[in-house]
Amino acid sequence: MFQYPFWRRAIYTGLLASVLFGVIGTYVVIKRVVFISDGIAHSSFGGIGLSFFVSAYLFFSLDPLLGAAIFALLSAVGIGLMSKEKVQREDTAIGIIWVMGMAIGALFYRMTPGYKPSMESFLFGNIYMIRRTDVYLLLVLVIGVLITVIFLYNELQAVSFDDEFAKVSGLNTDAIYILLLILVALSIVFLLRFVGIILVIAMLTIPASISSGRSSDIKKIMFFSWILSLIFVMLGLFISYLFNTPAGPSITILAGVVFGIDMVEKKI
Repeated sequence: MFQYPFWRRAIYTGLLASVLFGVIGTYVVIKRVVFISDGIAHSSFGGIGLSFFVSAYLFFSLDPLLGAAIFALLSAVGIGLMSKEKVQREDTAIGIIWVMGMAIGALFYRMTPGYKPSMESFLFGNIYMIRRTDVYLLLVLVIGVLITVIFLYNELQAVSFDDEFAKVSGLNTDAIYILLLILVALSIVFLLRFVGIILVIAMLTIPASISSGRSSDIKKIMFFSWILSLIFVMLGLFISYLFNTPAGPSITILAGVVFGIDMVEKKI
């Protein structure tokens, strides 16, 4: 499999993606923002559909991931502000942003004239279509996320475990919370080509959920989440190659099976 360039890019992407699954996924689970992350992921569909529509009337093609990034970031900031300012109940805001993003994406995708790429790769991912540029961009994001987490480790930890105490301690919890949602949004967008909109939240939550049940130390949770993500991704890619199955669903199903086994083991 390593003789093919697209497989080598898939491996490189998997190695980088496992870092985001481990690090960002830990905050998603500990802070309990899984539903928010899901809303951000689905709202990004609006940017993808709009990108196709706009590209049809331009002299150049607008990268759908750029549109997805804009929608995801706006959704992250919007949800963060509405929930903190109590403008609207958080679950209501998430639901509205979720369905509006999907509706806008579907509308503009249908309105796009002529030939347009299938949306299936964005919904379920297609790691075989990863470009060299995508790998480099993902590398930049991973480095940026790691630097941010290292420099703001104590602040992010405080906000994730006890938001009220962090606020009393003098931290600007609102800004840190919105920054966390922005990191989640960027991670989701850059992982769309890997596992898709529908499956990305599963991979951001399953490894961290398993790890958080084994330890309460955030560093250990991140480390074990990264190791589990790496195992799921590499085994999933190998299964995909061996049985000619889609990589994204193969990786996610493998992770789900291990999660189920972990749940059963805890009950025994």
